[in-house]
Amino acid sequence: MTETSPRPLRVLAAMSGGVDSAVAAARAAEAGHDVTGVHLALSANPQSFRTGARGCCTVEDSRDARRAADVIGIPFYVWDLAERFREDVVEDFVAEYEAGRTPNPCLRCNEKIKFAALLDKALALGFDAVCTGHYAKVVTLPDGSRELHRASDTAKDQSYVLGVLDERQLAHAMFPLGDTLTTKDEIRAEAERRGLAVAKKPDSHDICFIADGDTQGFLAARLGRAEGDIVDEAGNRLGGHDGAYGFTIGQRKGLRIGHPAPDGKPRYVLDISPVDNTVTVGPAEALDVTALTAIRPRWCGRAPEGPGTYTAQLRAHGGETEVTAALEGDELRVAFTEPVRGVAPGQAIVLYDGTRVVGSATIATTTRRDRTTAPTA
Repeated sequence: MTETSPRPLRVLAAMSGGVDSAVAAARAAEAGHDVTGVHLALSANPQSFRTGARGCCTVEDSRDARRAADVIGIPFYVWDLAERFREDVVEDFVAEYEAGRTPNPCLRCNEKIKFAALLDKALALGFDAVCTGHYAKVVTLPDGSRELHRASDTAKDQSYVLGVLDERQLAHAMFPLGDTLTTKDEIRAEAERRGLAVAKKPDSHDICFIADGDTQGFLAARLGRAEGDIVDEAGNRLGGHDGAYGFTIGQRKGLRIGHPAPDGKPRYVLDISPVDNTVTVGPAEALDVTALTAIRPRWCGRAPEGPGTYTAQLRAHGGETEVTAALEGDELRVAFTEPVRGVAPGQAIVLYDGTRVVGSATIATTTRRDRTTAPTA
């Protein structure tokens, strides 16, 4: 759904309580659309989520969203999606770490909550589109199909966490900030001009459902203490841990290894094995990944036919790298032009063709560079 639709639409604006979603709702209303604001209650105990003007999920965020809706002059409601959020995002997050993978809960929330549960409910109630404060663009082609593109301001682009949206969802998505070539300070200045009290509210970050920011403590409380070994590539025990779920591929700090590597260089987490509760560490060059297999592909439009050359993004705030990719059955096979590091099962890989988002998939396995025949980094 393009932001410059020729006819007024019934728009449901998801208002987190932050400045971006408030300005997005205001712009949609100013464009002549019939806008209704909604705040998603995602916790049965909102006090347990982050507080302190984080812009996501707390009681104060709900109040900030309501005040913004009042200033804009649009109806406002709070919808309880706590149970759905717990099942689709929080429990998925815990299960992925338990299995030795590294999930992205914000991407999962966009897929399962904002553009599945919320959109389905909006369409059932007669709304035409869901509006959010994401920085991304939906482009409508002459044949009526839609494409998802990076935001005009690539520094603020959030298309990576929207790479899970399919063509049906894109047809009902509205991102009024996507064409904004302005700084965040200018967005805040616009909010202030509009009389929105959230103009100076800090941005949200980290994981909203982990109140104190202690991911390892959050997981330990749910998965329990599970002592295991930290070993080197040869299987030699270097130390111990309280739960393999507390580590991520590429991690350097907090390994609690009592003695340095023989060459004196830092060691990194190379592998996490939930089967034997073992964490393997080694040198940085052992992290070099040359290829991967990804599952559960989701296409932002028609699925590509045959192998193709794309750029790929592997983290929400990461850069792009050139790849070749091909769909083989239900799996996406990806080869990197140059080795990359910090690639972990559970992460999402998002493919781009220029600024267009082709689609995304969840990394299942990786292939490391053979250091016996290839030079080290």
